[in-house]
Amino acid sequence: MKLNVEQENESLHALTVRELRQRYLEVFGDQTRTGNRTWLIRRILWRLQAITEGDLSERARQRAAELANDADLRLSAPREPSKQTVPVTARDYTPPDARADTRLPLPGTVLTRDYKGRLLRVLVLDNGFEFEGARFRSLSAVAKAATGSHTNGYLFFRLADQGARP
Repeated sequence: MKLNVEQENESLHALTVRELRQRYLEVFGDQTRTGNRTWLIRRILWRLQAITEGDLSERARQRAAELANDADLRLSAPREPSKQTVPVTARDYTPPDARADTRLPLPGTVLTRDYKGRLLRVLVLDNGFEFEGARFRSLSAVAKAATGSHTNGYLFFRLADQGARP
């Protein structure tokens, strides 16, 4: 049977990665963990050609064996694919904790700042800040309410790393 490489190439390009992996199993008799579409297509085509047109010559096999003897070989087998792998979907994703910012003090802390002769007190909450009886989502919103202009809240309340201070 003569292999039509172009036709086989087109049919492989029409397959999904899952179908290509199944085809790889059929052709090689072994599973693959890769999801690289191009690599799968090339390997399958190469193997089909080798089966159809004949494998390496004996001389080529001997040379390959000589090269392999001189090469550093892998000492440990590849790890087995995890049996309990569960794909992560968008609905499974939970964003990082809002308190991950190390500049923020713990909830319950009262931040104070003397601004133009007025003592500003801000209570840090679990999910925001309380200033003069109102809740704010960010320190910048508190700073804007206190000053009337947009100001970086971390800098205004001196919570940022050592840098420029207002």
